[in-house]
Amino acid sequence: MTLLEKLRCLFTFGQGVALPLPEISSDTTPLALFTQWFNDANKSGILLPEAMSVSSCSDGQPSSRMVLLKHFDEQGFVFFTNYGSRKSHELVENNKVALLFHWNVLQRQIRIEGTVEKVTPQESADYFHSRDRGSQIGAWASKQSQKLTHDNELKDRMANFNDKYAQGEVPHPEFWGGWRVKPTYIEFWQGRASRLHDRVCFEKNDEAWQNFKLHP
Repeated sequence: MTLLEKLRCLFTFGQGVALPLPEISSDTTPLALFTQWFNDANKSGILLPEAMSVSSCSDGQPSSRMVLLKHFDEQGFVFFTNYGSRKSHELVENNKVALLFHWNVLQRQIRIEGTVEKVTPQESADYFHSRDRGSQIGAWASKQSQKLTHDNELKDRMANFNDKYAQGEVPHPEFWGGWRVKPTYIEFWQGRASRLHDRVCFEKNDEAWQNFKLHP
């Protein structure tokens, strides 16, 4: 984190608690509010404001992990991973998913529930080729979520794929790509004094969003 980012964090710490919530009208969309809050988090100097928890559930056992949001629009929220990973297997078995953004400096959280679908192979390839070369080689080298057979296995695989793709473009692996979370529920949580937090919720019914508030 740069000095400027540290100063921004110090300046904005707890600021959200004192700020009023934006007016929520009948035609306010959760995407517009998410965009506003996401921009606020970016401006605050928080390190990796795009970091989010992804929770999946298979065989009744929930599991969570942090990933990075790479794109969002009216269609949903996109992240990328190995399709052979534990999270991907669980999302195939049960396409219901939950996301959580937590921006402590602003005392804000956003909870998202919905279903997932794979993005198109072209979307996955386009993003893959936008990554740095080391990350591209790493995607080939890592058998994500599988046990290492020995301590140097990952290092050896990195060396092998570095040699294999030493020249030219690193091809996009078919086992690596994006998931799009299509939201059906989004909650904007704003911390307040005396634990009287604001909880503004949007729920999708028949393709239309309805908003309401919850007790803290």
